[in-house]
Amino acid sequence: MSHPDVERLARGKYLSLTTMKKDGSEVATPVWVARDGDELVVITNATSGKAKRIRNNGQVRLAPCDMRGRINGASVTGIARLTDSTDTQAVASLVQRKYGLAYTAIGWLEKLRGRSDDTVGIRCRLSEAQ
Repeated sequence: MSHPDVERLARGKYLSLTTMKKDGSEVATPVWVARDGDELVVITNATSGKAKRIRNNGQVRLAPCDMRGRINGASVTGIARLTDSTDTQAVASLVQRKYGLAYTAIGWLEKLRGRSDDTVGIRCRLSEAQ
């Protein structure tokens, strides 16, 4: 049975993904999100801070937000994991399907800025006990 908040969080345009630093402090980042069954998926640069923090600690907090990261709904906790290269392609396809040309345009801008196109997917499974 799917967590009741998966659809609510996937429906929005932006999701606040809060990851944990080694010292326990939190870092919230607004991200694009898509749904894959019972999981929420995000695509990011493999060297991003959020990817590094998830490698160290998969505990996350998720909440709907606006493009600036201002929370506009209830948050839930979950566990995040980074995907392998094959699954990263699947995650990228899901995000691209939801965001269309905007996703493609961001990819081109990143390449023009000389940023790495080495991406990684993030899969988030919501915790049952809230």
